[in-house]
Amino acid sequence: MKKFICAICVLCVLLTAAVLPAGAISFSNNVVTRSKSILLVNRDVGQVVFEQDADEKRYPASTTKIMTYIVAYENIPDIDNAQIPIKKSVLDKLKDTESSTANLSEHVGKKMSAIDLLYSMMVPSGNDAALTLADYVGDGDVDKFVELMNEKAEELGCENTHFMNPDGLHDDDHYTTARDLYKITTYALTLPHFFEISNTTEYRCKGDDYTLTTTNYLIDQYRGGEYYYRYAQGIKTGTTDEAGRCLVTTATADGNSYILVLLGAPYKAGEMEEYYTFTDAADLFRWALVDLEMQTVKSTQTPICEAKVKLAWGKNKVTLVPEKNLNAVMPKDLKPENIEVETNLPEEIEAPLRTDTPVGTAVVYYVDTKSGDKQPVATVNLVPAENIDRSGILAVLDVIGTIFKSYWFIVIIGIIALIVVIYVIASKVHRARQRKRRKVKKYRNF
Repeated sequence: MKKFICAICVLCVLLTAAVLPAGAISFSNNVVTRSKSILLVNRDVGQVVFEQDADEKRYPASTTKIMTYIVAYENIPDIDNAQIPIKKSVLDKLKDTESSTANLSEHVGKKMSAIDLLYSMMVPSGNDAALTLADYVGDGDVDKFVELMNEKAEELGCENTHFMNPDGLHDDDHYTTARDLYKITTYALTLPHFFEISNTTEYRCKGDDYTLTTTNYLIDQYRGGEYYYRYAQGIKTGTTDEAGRCLVTTATADGNSYILVLLGAPYKAGEMEEYYTFTDAADLFRWALVDLEMQTVKSTQTPICEAKVKLAWGKNKVTLVPEKNLNAVMPKDLKPENIEVETNLPEEIEAPLRTDTPVGTAVVYYVDTKSGDKQPVATVNLVPAENIDRSGILAVLDVIGTIFKSYWFIVIIGIIALIVVIYVIASKVHRARQRKRRKVKKYRNF
């Protein structure tokens, strides 16, 4: 049943991405960012509103654990009750790696619930919890778990992602992109417990006398200090010298919701340890929540163009409008000059025409008047603004005209003309011979 539900989740995520009316529009803004790769998406309609090098391969660090959560959840039959042994041999693999941990060494020789391990992995970013879950699902072989991670990435349509471990420790062949990580996170958000766990700032595992605390200062009002942003929720941080600072997070305010992926913000242990991902995230969220809003770019009442009509009595043109309202996230100060439309129509449209039957398409563009960039918003079907019936008389005349203009009609007429010409010539030759015979006969008789 769990696998069936997960398959439905995958299908829903992929279908949703396929039918979204709005495309990827990277609106210009005055936000100064330090992250190398950025992808900011409106969660309500799945529309990209800002991106920067979103398809560049980057090291994900501990944001890897979002995929680890997915694979662990989908492959542990009873996630709420499963008890998982904590092995010293597994934890020893992390020696000398300077890993963040969740103090699982306190539980060696005992068992912990799968839920406690998921919290231990996501809240304090415990590499020990990630490795323990991978060892359990892989039946003692972490590489098998990693294979499942890569299979899942391919299933979710990730084109530039490859995992080498479940924790995000650096490996040159362990990489993803902001866009792929968005796909992974979007899917993870459909799974039970994920959002609740990833948005938790404090957690205490069963039997522990200490509390696990989040690494995500953006959502922690007690420890976050200047980095705390009240509208942020979840999801996962990541940091290594090679990856820099990484962050996947969301924000919701006034009925608008966004998801943000940041990769490659500057970081060097002992030298540059500022949390640029948190400041980038807060600034980008403020801009999106304040300056953008859902708007009806083109409605079903908006005339797009006129088209020539044939076979309609007394009607040679018709106004075309969008089949459905085109709603998209746009700047609040959107002006008419920011929108351009290019149509794709036949030279003439034959009646009958109905208001629910598309006759062509139009591509709607957003034009940034500052930069001059022209970006597609969506492709919409065009329908007639009114019903138009076909004229029977004009239809008959059109058929006759079509016949007269057809290739085979011309060929047949040519053949008939040729036959007539041959007949006329043959007739003349025959008559000439007949006259000659009569003259010869008359002369003989004479």
